[in-house]
Amino acid sequence: MPLASSATAYGAVTKSFHWLTALLILANLPLGWFAAEMAHEIAETGGTEAQVARAALLFSIHKTTGVAVFFVALLRILWALSQTKPGLLNGDRPLEAWAAETAHWLLYGSLVAVPFSGWVHHAATTGFAPIWWPFGQTLPFVPKSETVSEIAATLHFLFVVVLAGALAAHVAGALKHHVIDGDATLRRMLPGGAGAQPTARQPGHALPFVAALAIWAGVLGGAGALGWFDRAAGEAAPSLAAVESDWQVQEGSLGITIRQMGSEVTGRFADWTADVAYSETADADGRHGTVEVVVAIPSLTLGSVTKQAMGPDFFNAEAHPTATFAADIVAQGDGHVARGTLTIKGTSVPVEMPFTLGIEGDTARASGGLTVDRRNFGIGEGAQDPGQLGFEVGISFDLVAQRAGG
Repeated sequence: MPLASSATAYGAVTKSFHWLTALLILANLPLGWFAAEMAHEIAETGGTEAQVARAALLFSIHKTTGVAVFFVALLRILWALSQTKPGLLNGDRPLEAWAAETAHWLLYGSLVAVPFSGWVHHAATTGFAPIWWPFGQTLPFVPKSETVSEIAATLHFLFVVVLAGALAAHVAGALKHHVIDGDATLRRMLPGGAGAQPTARQPGHALPFVAALAIWAGVLGGAGALGWFDRAAGEAAPSLAAVESDWQVQEGSLGITIRQMGSEVTGRFADWTADVAYSETADADGRHGTVEVVVAIPSLTLGSVTKQAMGPDFFNAEAHPTATFAADIVAQGDGHVARGTLTIKGTSVPVEMPFTLGIEGDTARASGGLTVDRRNFGIGEGAQDPGQLGFEVGISFDLVAQRAGG
């Protein structure tokens, strides 16, 4: 069998690309569906360690296969550009020929758009299931952003819908040629299949290409009209009430770091308040002041495991929407330490948070952190394997505050 294609027959390389792509896609579509269903169940119930491990395995296989599809599709397209394309056997039927070429454009475009949008979704978030390869989990020019990740996930779903529709039309057309028309359209793509003489009349490429673009635009435009991209961008949660404080926080960040399946996952709380009283001079008990921080748990973003983190077995955000840190501020060596209690899910644990503090005039800059054991707060009690989910959770902050009246 010749390696290259001709005007009447597909070559061995083209056939190999075709059936390899078909195998990867037909395996990966149901795999992604099963993984997504399992992830949804885990997000709703918290899931067991075994369920989380199975979901992570399925997602890693799905993502790795998706990356393989992306590169195979690119190679297939590059090869197709260098080859003579065998003509259609039904070119003298304009409507059928137009539909077949439109489906081909949709397939080629989707074979790139589906895996790439999934890859962007993965690269923009953190956590859960890695791609199995040695080249890292990020993409150039793709920021770590939950908004970008969710929009890419929405695009991925829409492109999958288009791919599934185009694939169904392609298979139905091939079977129609084979069973009803009795021509060699399907046979000439099979291994060892002979060529066949195309009809003299052949469709142009411009109209089917425009039709494919119109279908993609219709799907994306329809999703936009239904507000899918607005939902992907996220809805603002109710904010905590502002507090009056001797030192008013002007800007700052509050984050956590966990280890899941051997990988570090970082998150941040978008909504928190701090009531800070501080004096450069200590009182009789050695205290420089007090601090009370209230954190809105639903404002946490934690990569791909955000929804799981809100579940009953973890933060249980519905029943316990806030966490509180109340402490005295005392000097310690060259720095300071906030010594008090951290309350999460109604459980209070004594903690100490060392931090650095610099004051220039009426502006203070502070940063610090501590490490806690999530089990002390009843978080993730069903996840007792530190290889799946580490016991230690790092908490860090950085802020700039202005003295009231300063």
